Amino acid sequence: MTQIMLEVDGKLLPVRPGVSVAAALWNTGVTGFRRSVHGEPRAPLCGMGSCHECRVTIDGRLHQRACLFEVRPGMRIETGG
Repeated sequence: MTQIMLEVDGKLLPVRPGVSVAAALWNTGVTGFRRSVHGEPRAPLCGMGSCHECRVTIDGRLHQRACLFEVRPGMRIETGG
């Protein structure tokens, strides 16, 4: 199986190509994508961009919905989880 590398919170992680950033993060064990205003970890609920719970920073762009972006080699992702 071919894999590509993503930088997630400063760590290089191998992921499958062709999946969403949200799926790639979940498959590598990332379960907290951001924090609520009260500090609780939040993660995707819908997988289609409606809930906004999967917001992460992608390549320096804040509040991107991870379920709407397909992974690509060299992506830098920062979670708040």
